[in-house]
Amino acid sequence: MDNKSQHASEPSIVALLGGIINDAKSLLALGMALGKLEVQDQLRKGKTAAITLGIAIGIVAVGGLLLMHMLVQALAAFTEIPLWGCFGIVGTALVAIGGVLLAIGKTKAEELDVVPQQR
Repeated sequence: MDNKSQHASEPSIVALLGGIINDAKSLLALGMALGKLEVQDQLRKGKTAAITLGIAIGIVAVGGLLLMHMLVQALAAFTEIPLWGCFGIVGTALVAIGGVLLAIGKTKAEELDVVPQQR
């Protein structure tokens, strides 16, 4: 009789398997929720970094413009070239440097394999 009462109080295999499946489902749901939270956190960090970089680029651009204007004014002050000629000289130098950088960037961009090719 003792043996029968022990079997009656133990959960069945079906109940054990059902518990394991329920635990696996809840573990999977928690893992998905954690993954979603991690992605949201990374997006928030990326947004903050992008805003900071955007502000920094804007400040650097304004500083660069002011330095170029200073260079033009210094060139006009220390030479006999008229102001419009100084702007032309500095502008031409900037266009030449920008053109070289664009050519280099275009060459590097063409070397990229954006879409993997079948082999």
